[in-house]
Amino acid sequence: MWYLMKKPIKNEILSEAERQKLINEWNPEPLICEESDDNPKLKNRVVNGISGYYVTINDKECLNLATHNYLGLLENEELRKNATQLIYKYGVGSCGPRGFYGTLDVHLSLEDRLAKFMNTEAAVIYSYGFSTIASAIPAYCKRADVIFTDEMISFPAQKGIQASRSTVHYFKHNDMEDLERLLKIQEEKSKKNPKKAKKQRLFLIVEGIYFNTGSLCPLPKIIELRNKYKLRLFLDESQTFGVLGATGRGITEHFNIDRVTEVDLIVSSLESSIASTGGFCVGSHFIIEHQRLSGLGYCFSASSPPLLCQAAIEALNIIEKNPDILDNLRENCLYMHNQLKKIQSMSTNSNELSPIKHLYATSLENEKEANEFLDKLVQHCENNGFAITKSVYIESMETCKVPPSIRITVNSRLKKSDIDNFIDIVNKFNDKYFSASK
Repeated sequence: MWYLMKKPIKNEILSEAERQKLINEWNPEPLICEESDDNPKLKNRVVNGISGYYVTINDKECLNLATHNYLGLLENEELRKNATQLIYKYGVGSCGPRGFYGTLDVHLSLEDRLAKFMNTEAAVIYSYGFSTIASAIPAYCKRADVIFTDEMISFPAQKGIQASRSTVHYFKHNDMEDLERLLKIQEEKSKKNPKKAKKQRLFLIVEGIYFNTGSLCPLPKIIELRNKYKLRLFLDESQTFGVLGATGRGITEHFNIDRVTEVDLIVSSLESSIASTGGFCVGSHFIIEHQRLSGLGYCFSASSPPLLCQAAIEALNIIEKNPDILDNLRENCLYMHNQLKKIQSMSTNSNELSPIKHLYATSLENEKEANEFLDKLVQHCENNGFAITKSVYIESMETCKVPPSIRITVNSRLKKSDIDNFIDIVNKFNDKYFSASK
């Protein structure tokens, strides 16, 4: 009725002089903002070749302390040989999602291999590491549910939590007292409205090692709270799978926790220790089969390239046959941690067993000064043959503000002399920078 009764709009016809006046007054805005030629964002770093023990940046070879290749398998000849052989059988792609002619025997073999490796009933693989947890969370968590999660949870998990549209409560980083405080508040709400509580499910989502901090999750206390308050526990082991535990099975093995009865869903990436792409989830047969119909990243993304699935299978074989690489990684993580603590004017809060070390400019309280200092440190290390990277975040989308830091990654192939030389370079830069600023 509004549309039918609305008076027609008469288009005003401008004269040629009026049109020309409007054209002359129009001042178009620039398509891009003006930036100084010295802006580091305009200076691209071009990487050539494999990012293995060494990485070539702008034709300069540097020791690689920036890539999440924790076990150094990216350059393993046996792994590469087994993976490339599958190109002759399958080609380089799968040409479709898993449910639409994209499932090959090698996909099923990898899922079976992962389930057996983790001693669980079943496994499901995704073709992209980011979409694994971002798809798994909304596959189970819905609008009526409540999620409790750490404020420093990784960005992919944040996107999955947002996609679930559940009510979310963030507890302070690794603060179990704050988590229990929130759980008690929820318990009181449930008592006041038992009818609503019957339809409401409670989820707890944590990481084994937090990507944003390098801190270790207090899993035994988490399990205790899970059982006390009847929570469903989702555990992201992307940074602990192939890292922690005597055989590399993650934080559950590290703390000797039964992953079948105590954890509802384990999610992990295949893009760090395993030197492949994609991710996987393991758990009960019922939990896994549900994702094959509800995991959006599984249903609508092309399946993983067959050669990379074979690379993941071979990586698991190498870990089982050569447990020494896990011992080497732990030794290097511990040694790097102890050496980083000796650096003046900087600090790290990462766990000693974490392969991710965040280094903060604690002596600089101003955030702008800290960012400038870290940018110069990254460039100085690169000039001296060490590739490190500054942590980058989409600040407008992060649930919690993350302080600026250098993110250093440790791998099993590093030598103690490599670490010593790196620490020496950083200390010399610090001495020169702070003496000049005074």
